[in-house]
Amino acid sequence: MANVDYFERKLDDKHRLTIPTELRNEFTSGVVLTRGFGQYLHLYSKTVWDQEVESALNSSGSILDEKTADINVRFRRGKTEAALDQKQGRVTIEQHLLDYAKIDHGLVAVRAGAYWRILPSDTDA
Repeated sequence: MANVDYFERKLDDKHRLTIPTELRNEFTSGVVLTRGFGQYLHLYSKTVWDQEVESALNSSGSILDEKTADINVRFRRGKTEAALDQKQGRVTIEQHLLDYAKIDHGLVAVRAGAYWRILPSDTDA
């Protein structure tokens, strides 16, 4: 299996992103999309979200710590979960997330460790 760390795609008219065939097994548990640290999106497998992100968000300090609260809000605001369409390998990206990341039609996905950063392609800018 090829190691894919980067791919470009154009969304279809229903805002569906087609995941490359080589990566689909990574998302059999489901897909979580959310805002990133900057003006881009994060794409996680449901397994990575549950095991790494949720545990980090839930154990990262005092309930009264403002920084912890800000990180929780950033990652949970607009978070969507979906099953990957196994036949076509597609997942829908909701309009509010596309607006946040300023993605019109084309996007670039870059692996950042256990998750993916989703950014507008140069042709969208």
